[in-house]
Amino acid sequence: RRFGMLFQMAALFDSMSVGENVGLALRERRRHPRPEIDRIVADKLRRVGLPGTEEIRPASLSGGMRKRVGLARAIAEEPDYVLYDEPTTGLDPITAMQINILIKNLQRTLNITSIVVTHDMVSANHVGDRMVLLHEGKLIFQGTPQEMHRTNDPAVRQFLRGEAYGPLTKFRPDSTEGPVAPTQETP
Repeated sequence: RRFGMLFQMAALFDSMSVGENVGLALRERRRHPRPEIDRIVADKLRRVGLPGTEEIRPASLSGGMRKRVGLARAIAEEPDYVLYDEPTTGLDPITAMQINILIKNLQRTLNITSIVVTHDMVSANHVGDRMVLLHEGKLIFQGTPQEMHRTNDPAVRQFLRGEAYGPLTKFRPDSTEGPVAPTQETP
């Protein structure tokens, strides 16, 4: 109950309205009477910029709106932590930045800790206070975004630059022979 979760594709139930999706955990736990649940749902939808959308079905929402409804559901029980799985996946750059700003605003106004899993470095740099880079189950970097961008670690540099070849690469996509040892060469 101390954790909320925003799933990559929002994981909304199409058979439920927006309000029913946001209030799902509140109804399931039966800790609040119906009028209180309705008030909480309205407040959370307002916080994510979707006031008055309680009766709409998820199928009629844009991708960004679906993410915001998922986020409203994630914060409905006022968690201490919110886990985000690729919160900007599938969104255009403007909508993605709106989600990033929303994440930062909710961190500040609700005093929550956000743990964001993403490969979107624009998003990571906007929402992150601390960065962790994992590769093959091993921690290869941890620090501030500024420290990450200043590091000379070749694996971190390859990731930040999005380079196809380097220490993180096990195969060369231009090879017809399958996986080969990583090299520092460029094609």
